[in-house]
Amino acid sequence: MSPLVIDNATARRLWIERNGLATSPDATRSLDAAERVVVDLGMVQLDPIRTVARAHEHILWSRCGRARPPTFERLIETRRVFEHFSHDAVILPMALWPYWQRQRLRRAGTHERGAWGQAMPPASVKRQLLRRIERDGPLCSRDVNARGEDRTAAWSKPPHKIALDGLWLDGTLAVSHRRGFLKHYDLAERVIPTELLETRIDDPAQIDHLCRAALTRLGVATPRELQRFWAAMTMPEVRDWIEACRAELIEVRLEMADGRGIPALAPHDIEARLSALPEPGTRLRVINPFDPLVRDRDRLARLFAFDFRIEIYVPPARRRYGYYVYPLLEGTRFVGRAELRADRATGRLDIPGLWWEPGVRDSSGRRTRLSAELARFARLAGVADVAPLPPGER
Repeated sequence: MSPLVIDNATARRLWIERNGLATSPDATRSLDAAERVVVDLGMVQLDPIRTVARAHEHILWSRCGRARPPTFERLIETRRVFEHFSHDAVILPMALWPYWQRQRLRRAGTHERGAWGQAMPPASVKRQLLRRIERDGPLCSRDVNARGEDRTAAWSKPPHKIALDGLWLDGTLAVSHRRGFLKHYDLAERVIPTELLETRIDDPAQIDHLCRAALTRLGVATPRELQRFWAAMTMPEVRDWIEACRAELIEVRLEMADGRGIPALAPHDIEARLSALPEPGTRLRVINPFDPLVRDRDRLARLFAFDFRIEIYVPPARRRYGYYVYPLLEGTRFVGRAELRADRATGRLDIPGLWWEPGVRDSSGRRTRLSAELARFARLAGVADVAPLPPGER
């Protein structure tokens, strides 16, 4: 039997729908709506850069239009999410905690083998930190006296910070809240609900849950994409899961933007999901560089023929575009990218650069849609004005 063929236009619609961007953002201002975003996406990446808004604030706002920066902090404080490490630092639905045990063990093991090329602090440092937190409550790295510590390398971390990270990664500590994006750690039993903390799930069941959850959120996926989604399983573990669940999976042929077809896997109800896809809208959206829609740059290039790399670590003279550049999504097509900066001193959203993709018209209608989106985005940043759109470059 020939595999189901999913044409490229449908594959794009499915991926956008799976990322919660096929319809207008939720208009309610509630923690329930923001929590649903995290649950539906699986996780939301954290990043401190705030040229306009931090990545997690922007990602939540893109799906929940009235979310504002404190929403993220409230999600943590009300124990709706927990913070840990996937491909990077992320917030995850609290219900995932028992299934994240293997990742805590994996990440803690990597950390113990050497953090940032530095020697691990002695066990006494961890014991001292735990005693202090148990006695005094949540602690951030700035609360610890770090005088006399060697900071000869710009990227080095003091021993107490390495110890805090290790205790957080292995699940002994959890992030209780953040202030000014600074993590505050507390004992996990004072943060994670008791019923979740005490739930024990064997490792094969954890892998099964994570693979199924990844496939649901990806819609269709190659084995490598399944493995990369959570970054919590090895490729052999993913392949073993596929073989064990082969009867429940549908083999499909996924059409790429260049017309090539690649083999992929889908949930058993994929045809029903495809038939229920909403029609793509015409809204032009500013997408965060760390948004799950664009995080897997290889998948992005294959499905959308959109070559995107963030250049924050590229020397200015070697940047092709700019420091912090946002992809522009219109319907099911990436039409360009823009460099944006919120100047809070002047109360204006500046636009240092605007680039259209090949074949995209720099039309008045497209500029009107972009201006409307930038006006909405400016409100998230807390600025009132938007600079005039510059001429679009190619």
